[in-house]
Amino acid sequence: MPFSRLALLALTLAIALAPLGSLAQAQSGFPTKPVRMIVPFPPGQATDIVARMLGEELTRIWGRQVVIDNRAGGATVPGMVAGRNAPADGHTMTLATSSSLAVNPSLYAKLPYEPGDFAMVNGVFIQPWLIVANSTAPFNTLKDMVAAAKKEPGKLSWGHGAPALQLAGEYFKHRAAIDIVAVPYKGSGPAITDLFGGQIPLLVDTMASALPHVRSGRIRALAVMSAKRVPQLPDVPTVDELGYPGFEGSGWGGLVVPKATLTEIVEKIGSDVRRVLNDPAIQRRLIEIGSVPDSRGPKEWTRFVNAEIVKWAEIAHRANIKAE
Repeated sequence: MPFSRLALLALTLAIALAPLGSLAQAQSGFPTKPVRMIVPFPPGQATDIVARMLGEELTRIWGRQVVIDNRAGGATVPGMVAGRNAPADGHTMTLATSSSLAVNPSLYAKLPYEPGDFAMVNGVFIQPWLIVANSTAPFNTLKDMVAAAKKEPGKLSWGHGAPALQLAGEYFKHRAAIDIVAVPYKGSGPAITDLFGGQIPLLVDTMASALPHVRSGRIRALAVMSAKRVPQLPDVPTVDELGYPGFEGSGWGGLVVPKATLTEIVEKIGSDVRRVLNDPAIQRRLIEIGSVPDSRGPKEWTRFVNAEIVKWAEIAHRANIKAE
């Protein structure tokens, strides 16, 4: 029996609207089960603290539990591999950092993962880095420090507690055309101790580690290495402001998922992450732990990460820095 004109019209509309209906289902149906967030760091570390904060808020929004899965050790490699190998359905996310996505590829000749294995979902936080000095050091400003380094090349030294911080130091040395000896430490704690004791006059350090000591007056902040001044130290100028345009050296973190994850799911997660980060209470909590929120969405954050990968690779190559 032939279709009536009304039935044919109904069938045509159904076919035309099917993709829209599928898209709406993909957007509204996620998540359909608990979500795992892999954190390539131990419990209690700064990235883990941010992950748990974010996970609590996403659990509330989604009505599905976000479970934190700590995969510490191995320079974040085990966690990144686990995230890369997860099903590409959005139900496993990884809170990746600058070390995971930009520094490791610049230092290791062979990694069992590549940044291109992931879809960038959204930025989450920026961890500003600082150039700080012992309070008794004979320079009060970055200009003073640069002048001292140029007067006696190779005499000054500064510590760093991680390869990423060493790269940031090398970046500044290149921009300022100075020679300062880099002294490696196993973490910021021992480096701060030696800064207090005068064994090193300078340190490139994270905001989270250095801030309490800057506020107490035990060390002096010469410059912030982030692109903008930070709310924790609004009176401390950026390296950019002090004569080095475009300079930016910061740690950062954001969510990634396996590359094959549907675009609709990536955008859904990113939208909800931005909803969390736009909450003033969450912004205050991030600032309290030495970070600032980064709400860049998938496209903008992808461009930023790609630029960071290129930048740190060039710096590592120029300074001939490789992982042991």
